[in-house]
Amino acid sequence: MIDLGNAGIGQETILQLAKHRPSRIYMAARTESKARESIESLQSQLSSPADIRFLALDLSSFKSIRAAADKFKSDSDRLDILILNAGTMGNPPTTTEEGFEVQLGTNHIGHFLLTKLLLPTLQKTVDLQRAKDEVPDVRVVTLASAAHAVAPSTFEEITSTPGLLASSTWTRYGASKSANILFASELARRHPDILSIAVHPGAVDSGLYGHTKSLNSMMKYGLAAAGSTFFRSVATGALNSLWAAGTQRENIINGAYYSPIGYRSGGTATVQDAQLAHRLWDWTEAQVSKRK
Repeated sequence: MIDLGNAGIGQETILQLAKHRPSRIYMAARTESKARESIESLQSQLSSPADIRFLALDLSSFKSIRAAADKFKSDSDRLDILILNAGTMGNPPTTTEEGFEVQLGTNHIGHFLLTKLLLPTLQKTVDLQRAKDEVPDVRVVTLASAAHAVAPSTFEEITSTPGLLASSTWTRYGASKSANILFASELARRHPDILSIAVHPGAVDSGLYGHTKSLNSMMKYGLAAAGSTFFRSVATGALNSLWAAGTQRENIINGAYYSPIGYRSGGTATVQDAQLAHRLWDWTEAQVSKRK
């Protein structure tokens, strides 16, 4: 499996899955030193060592994403679970290397490109399972958020870099989270052999709030005051991801969006729009194709 995170929910997800002794886990992260520290910490919490490997990945860089996919494919010929839980939130109005608004570019477009590059391996794993007369069970779990509710509602607003840069940080973040849910549903439609779902972890007191706390002192102290009352711990915040990765296949509707824990949620009308999901997929595919 591949898990995109060396801290917060990503690290907790790896810890709990590692306890079930999977053959191998890849921890994808930008900074190798931090990833190594995280892996060492995880190993110290396990009763027996697990095969947890670092995979260098910066989702805001197509070059890094392509290198990560190549590295993984050179190491492994199968991929049973891909957990797309990397992300950024509350950023100032900046762009990725390729010129996309950084939250949409990282949280949606980066995840999209990585998944697209790994789709042949995911499909090959389905075929391997079928060859063994097993019921295919290959999963892509995309972390979304209830913050999709504050996203713009049209395709043009979600995909316009100038428009997003001119909007509030929460509108930009919401756009990326709507895109996550639309992506998960469209992946299920286009590749029905692969179980694709989006999950909301709940409001989790994790490192994602770093940018938000730095915006101004009122936001910093407001989040601190709210934390003990409204935020889940990282351990409980990982439960919906763990449910999505480990529950029996028949408990999951392909392409659906789930709130904690395992509760199917429709989300807004925007993220339920299949035509919008189709259009967003085609647009994203065109963007990554022309930036080789």
